[in-house]
Amino acid sequence: MLGDLDPGSVEGLEGITCAVGMVRLRPDFARLLHGSAQGERFEMTWVKICGMTNLEDALVAVDAGADAVGFVFYEKSPRCVTVENVRQIVEKLPGNVEKVGVFAGDALVNAAETGQTAGLDAVQMYVFSCPQLLSSQALQAQASGMQDLKAYFALPVALFLGQGVNNVSGFAVDRPAGMLDTLFLDSGNPQQPGGTGRAFDWYEASSAVRELSLHQKVVIAGGLSPVNVSEAIQILKPWGVDVVSGVEASPGKKDPQKVQAFVRAVREMDRRVG
Repeated sequence: MLGDLDPGSVEGLEGITCAVGMVRLRPDFARLLHGSAQGERFEMTWVKICGMTNLEDALVAVDAGADAVGFVFYEKSPRCVTVENVRQIVEKLPGNVEKVGVFAGDALVNAAETGQTAGLDAVQMYVFSCPQLLSSQALQAQASGMQDLKAYFALPVALFLGQGVNNVSGFAVDRPAGMLDTLFLDSGNPQQPGGTGRAFDWYEASSAVRELSLHQKVVIAGGLSPVNVSEAIQILKPWGVDVVSGVEASPGKKDPQKVQAFVRAVREMDRRVG
């Protein structure tokens, strides 16, 4: 079991408990080692391009070298997609690219069924946005239906800052294999779980991210772009990065040049720190 989160650390998260039960996970997608022409090898940051609404954009991300693409099933998002639309897109994507469904609010209740029907590899759940799922029993029931889907959990980084610094110890502990494999941290809130386009204070969050990273993979999101992602990686040293609005021409439509520039910036930083 995970430690309880202090609900007073983020306004509007009354009663939140993040005691997550066992999740049956598929074998992890390998975090690749890449070699240069000179034989140099370095570990690559996992890159997810999220907010896909069409095949063209998904293929742009694949061609740019992204490790994963994301599809939003949150009904209040301008990037919200249907199961059938995603299924048709996923069928045309290569198997080595991870397909992630993003769920918040009422959509969380059917996350497992939706993910399986759409042919996804993983579900990313903003659990704080759905009060009925914020109990140990409810999360365990949710996890039990994942079958071979990976389960990612997303939380606002504010939960671990300021008065919420004590929440870090609830997550930064060794746990049995399969419990909270990957944690997404972003600048979201209960009203807007993701896609805010705002970056959080990376320096303020650096110590929390460092401690959390000792016990799970940490993916950072919120306000990332081709211009600032290198700095974010340099400061936080996350396992992965997740971008939506920072590579868009408009909500739901990607800018190919920005997508390519984003992945290129990440890989250049990988080479520098590797």
